[in-house]
Amino acid sequence: MTQKRVAVIGAGYTKFDEHWDKSLRDLATEAGGKALADAKMEGKEIQALFVGNMSGGRFIGQEHLAALAVDQAGLTPIPATRCEGACASGALAFRKALLSIQAGEHDIVMAAGAEKMTDIKGEAAVAALMGAGDHEWESAIGLTFSGLYALIARAHMKQFGTTREQLAMVSVNNHKNGALNPLAQHPYTVSLEDVLTSTMISDPLRLLDCSPITDGSAAVVLASEEAVKKLGIENPVWILASGQASDTLALHDRKSFTEMAATKFAAKTAYTKAGLTPEKIDVAEVHDCFSINEILAIEDLGFCKKGEGGKFVEQGKIAIGGERPINTMGGLKSIGHPVGASGIRQIIDLTTQLRGRAGKLQVNGAKVGLAQNVGGSGATAVVNILGVE
Repeated sequence: MTQKRVAVIGAGYTKFDEHWDKSLRDLATEAGGKALADAKMEGKEIQALFVGNMSGGRFIGQEHLAALAVDQAGLTPIPATRCEGACASGALAFRKALLSIQAGEHDIVMAAGAEKMTDIKGEAAVAALMGAGDHEWESAIGLTFSGLYALIARAHMKQFGTTREQLAMVSVNNHKNGALNPLAQHPYTVSLEDVLTSTMISDPLRLLDCSPITDGSAAVVLASEEAVKKLGIENPVWILASGQASDTLALHDRKSFTEMAATKFAAKTAYTKAGLTPEKIDVAEVHDCFSINEILAIEDLGFCKKGEGGKFVEQGKIAIGGERPINTMGGLKSIGHPVGASGIRQIIDLTTQLRGRAGKLQVNGAKVGLAQNVGGSGATAVVNILGVE
């Protein structure tokens, strides 16, 4: 069955940072305003709002965030829905916005993501994030996500010979790109030695292998093909496909520690819907919450064979100008990771690339982009593919 064509026509995100002087509503309003301005809209055209947020209750004591967002935007009484899928909440909001248009329910909608994580102490933020894992079998016994991903990294190193240096090269590449992104939380370069000698967090993962705790918001405006024509949009970025899949919540129940089955299934769905193969992807945004996860993504998205992700990074294939440029604006590692917003931010950075507006970070000739957003240690995965004509 032929699905309705849907495009991204407006996009914008706040600076990702520790925003001591801004509230969640401030950040969400700012991002929404940027997306509307980019779409050349006032806001009255929006027919529905989908908001990605992981844990507003634990971070700032505020639930019912979709109602708050639509209220602050002055868009009542349109329907507003919060979407939660741990760190994949943003991509879920984007996917639900897409599906609402494809179902014929709406023509123009906004998908947004927001998280305010720094209003509580670091250990409390780590505890809140572990809500994305299995409480009874993981967090209750002291495991953290750095610990879970360290187990994954050790398994990958043992099974495939992935090296500590290859893990570090992920961070080096992403910081190199993020250094040129003014909206990044950590816009500076790091050397291989910097990563390898940074503070040990959970062996083998060090501080510079880990994405930071971040405040920020991001928003996009989606429109049906009919609305795109009616509005006279000259540079739509079409959504070619979207896939979502799940895996076990607890890491110990997985068939393999060295792959993310949800990513593989979501990618297969998206590739099939788009009629594309991995070789056709010009640029990708992947979920580098920890350096090992980027290596897993490279493999599970089909950019190389299983076990060869470390070599793929070491050979420079993820660099701008490489075989498969990845996280060209800095990724979660350099830009930051306000968990509810990262999936939307990925879509925006792809949109910037596909519009040819990435400046010094531009991937020449980019026509097709892929975004992979992961929740927890891989229990949720969403893969979206975008393209321009």
